[in-house]
Amino acid sequence: MKKFSKSLLCVLLTAILLATSLVPSIAMSQSSWDEIWASEDAAAGLVMFTGSDESERNFTWYTDDQNTPEVRVSTNMFLTDAVAFEGESMKATEGEFVNHVTISGLEENTVYYYQCISGDYESDVYSFRTDDDEFKAVYMTDIHITNESEDPEMLKNTSFNLNNTLEDALSRENDISLLLSAGDQASDGRLAEYKGFASSPILKSIPVATSIGNHDRKGAEYKTFANVPNEYEKGISSYVGNDYWFVKGDVLFLVADTNSASGKDHAKFVKNAVGSNPDVKWKVLMAHHDLYSGRLPSRESENELLRMMWAPIIDEYGIDLILLGHSHYYTVSNVLYDNEIVAPLEETMVDPAGAVYMVSCSINRPRGDDDIGLNDEIGYAYLTQEPIYNILTCSEDSITVESYEVGAEESFNSFTIVKTDKDGGHDYEKSFFASIFNALVRSIGRIVTFFNNIGRYHDMKEDGFDVKLFDCIFGK
Repeated sequence: MKKFSKSLLCVLLTAILLATSLVPSIAMSQSSWDEIWASEDAAAGLVMFTGSDESERNFTWYTDDQNTPEVRVSTNMFLTDAVAFEGESMKATEGEFVNHVTISGLEENTVYYYQCISGDYESDVYSFRTDDDEFKAVYMTDIHITNESEDPEMLKNTSFNLNNTLEDALSRENDISLLLSAGDQASDGRLAEYKGFASSPILKSIPVATSIGNHDRKGAEYKTFANVPNEYEKGISSYVGNDYWFVKGDVLFLVADTNSASGKDHAKFVKNAVGSNPDVKWKVLMAHHDLYSGRLPSRESENELLRMMWAPIIDEYGIDLILLGHSHYYTVSNVLYDNEIVAPLEETMVDPAGAVYMVSCSINRPRGDDDIGLNDEIGYAYLTQEPIYNILTCSEDSITVESYEVGAEESFNSFTIVKTDKDGGHDYEKSFFASIFNALVRSIGRIVTFFNNIGRYHDMKEDGFDVKLFDCIFGK
């Protein structure tokens, strides 16, 4: 009876929130967060990931016991006519069982209610809304949920900061329907950190797409935490995950694991994803590693190698916007093609003949140094010690990006890319000698990834993870 009353209260609160969605949200108090932090759903790490397209959603949560998990879905808030979708339960890398379920058959512009069930675990009832071709997404990076034994409050506080950042974004645009997180969701890749990431109630109503950061790869838990669609499972990856894609509206999102230097596999992934979605107008790539900003000179040699591998792929397939992280500094490039500036970054760019590369600041670990230089490719940079998030407004003809500090009244930077047709200003010219060079770079990168994965295997074994050499080397 207590569980039913709790779920009923959650449903009623959801209905009120939907009915009053035009009212700006107010930052959550610490005491309210303490209650959420202590809840059963936060302990279970329940989170909603994006599906292959708007007709699907993916779910992840943890339990102590292994049972067949299911998600019950309905357009009725009391779930009286719910359809049940079953999934799979598997052993997580740190001892618990992780549950993955995909729901499908969703209609556009519809509010759905759902409940996740596995054995004795029954979540509260939550809701989400599907979109049509136009939508808003929030993009952030380097969230760095941190679990340190010396400071047991840090896990709760870094999770609190993520929730407050999401609330601030929703207070500006209440119809945000996707979180894009460009890597380093966790600091050490541990189960507790991913549960902290998932603890925000907002991520039970807004799906998330995550890329793999270098800190996510410090542990092994991301491999079972992430429940993502259309993974590219051929070739060699960096073990904890693979490249994947999904479509929302008229945008193909390509999510890449830049921990892997296997350019041959990345190129095949992009080719297959673009070939599977020939009618989409926009292509957005999200990955973790900064490519162009130059803010950290010690990483410039790494960035140069990444540019050598990724720029030709981005140019060949006409990718419009690249969302990155890793450096913890905010930068936006000029319009780049073949590693050269072909047009300046402007407030509005119509059919740009290249791509715009963007890096956002960290949520929990922002850097604000003012004495570090920029590469010439950068068109705009912003220094701050405050967390930053970015709201993408995606329509058939344009993508607008507006950037905000948490708590600020106005956007500190914005730009719009306009395309008058499917190809826009992209006009790729394939050079024979460039093709030979690119093939060589991509093949060498595959070998580099092989040896990097051997090193990663030894590191994870030393940290106490039960991982297998073959799986770590080939990313299976």
